Amino acid sequence: MKKLIIISFLLTAFFNKNIAGAKEPYKNDLAIVIDDLGNNMRGTDEMLQLPVTLTVAIMPFLETTSEDAKKAHSLGHEVIVHMPMEPLHGKKSWLGPGAITTDLSDEEIRKRVNAAIDAVPFAIGMNHHMGSKATADERVMRIVLEVCKERGLYYLDSKTTGKTVIPMLAKEIGVPYLENELFFDDQYTLRHILKQANKLSDSLDRRKTSIAIGHVGISGMKVATMLKNYIPLYENKAHIVPLSELIPQFELINERLQ
Repeated sequence: MKKLIIISFLLTAFFNKNIAGAKEPYKNDLAIVIDDLGNNMRGTDEMLQLPVTLTVAIMPFLETTSEDAKKAHSLGHEVIVHMPMEPLHGKKSWLGPGAITTDLSDEEIRKRVNAAIDAVPFAIGMNHHMGSKATADERVMRIVLEVCKERGLYYLDSKTTGKTVIPMLAKEIGVPYLENELFFDDQYTLRHILKQANKLSDSLDRRKTSIAIGHVGISGMKVATMLKNYIPLYENKAHIVPLSELIPQFELINERLQ
């Protein structure tokens, strides 16, 4: 309890400092994505109760995958598949079941991507969990993106590597795609989360569209509390929208494939 009170106090101090200097309302667009739902992770309920439309990325094949997707959808949030993919470093156990790794056959990759989409109700897009190795592999990502096109999903490149092949392949294949610009919690400390929150606020003064990713889990409560405090500041500068609203004519594209 004391820890939460301290976090709230620090966030309020940072927030008041920023809102006091807010300019006239901007009408840019901001999409906030929350990763790692699907396994009853810390901060899940707090994120879903935030008073804006989020895009929630839900891992397939886990304990609360279906439950989290249905709840998020019922609360008006946009649902996407958080596809586990092989990293350059890290334990395979962090990926969870059904992960895409570079040693899989073409057929198995296709099978796993389709199964993941089927496992996440209401999903209209996809991004990746980890994936610094897989998203740099042209063979692997070509199959992933082909399935996304067949199923009518857009793709968010989380940008976990500078060697990503997603933009090139998405353009070639014709898959609507977007790129992440900022992680709130790539470091778990409150100081870093606040630094990133303020960095996003500054970028809203300059950018027509912005995308930022946070997580449930270890940093989930900190990010949820930060967002609760910063949402009024962000809304003074931008419309907070689901990812699909950043894609021209996405609804028309999606309808044609159903």
